[in-house]
Amino acid sequence: MIENLAKSWWLIALRGLVAIVFGLLALLWPGLTLGVLILLFGAFVLFDGVFAIVAAIAGHSMAPRGWLAVTGVAGIAAGALTFFWPGITGLVLLWLIAAWAIVIGVMQIIAAVQLRKEMTGEWRLILGGILSAAFGVLVLFWPVAGALALALLIGVYALADGILLLGFSFRLWRYAREGQRSHPRQEHRPA
Repeated sequence: MIENLAKSWWLIALRGLVAIVFGLLALLWPGLTLGVLILLFGAFVLFDGVFAIVAAIAGHSMAPRGWLAVTGVAGIAAGALTFFWPGITGLVLLWLIAAWAIVIGVMQIIAAVQLRKEMTGEWRLILGGILSAAFGVLVLFWPVAGALALALLIGVYALADGILLLGFSFRLWRYAREGQRSHPRQEHRPA
């Protein structure tokens, strides 16, 4: 499982970078209108979902592919709903964001527990999963937040999650690099 995930470390890094950019945009422009916030959120989760699906297709074992596929479908569905339903109300947007964050968080925690047997440093993925799930629960129980507070909350969450995803991807990159050194390919020599 870890070998296949390590091969697509760059997709996880790309997901982390997209999350960081989205988080910074939300923090730097806290006065966003709800409409702009909806579009930014839709783009963020749509890109995140596409990256997860590409990573699932690139993988070879069932566990990471299933985790990435569910994550990708959730992101694409949330992004598509956001774009195809532009007149969405603030409360429905909150529920959509909360559901997406909880699904992503649970899937990250499950994946990290599975990876625990194969690598160290999985705590970043666990912490990111806990952060995502907690963010989703917080959004569910804080529906009276204004667009400004919501933008700041989403920005902080996306920035923190992006940093954790980047850290996890670099750990995967190191694992892939160390694995290549410790298991060099055997060359066929003529007899």
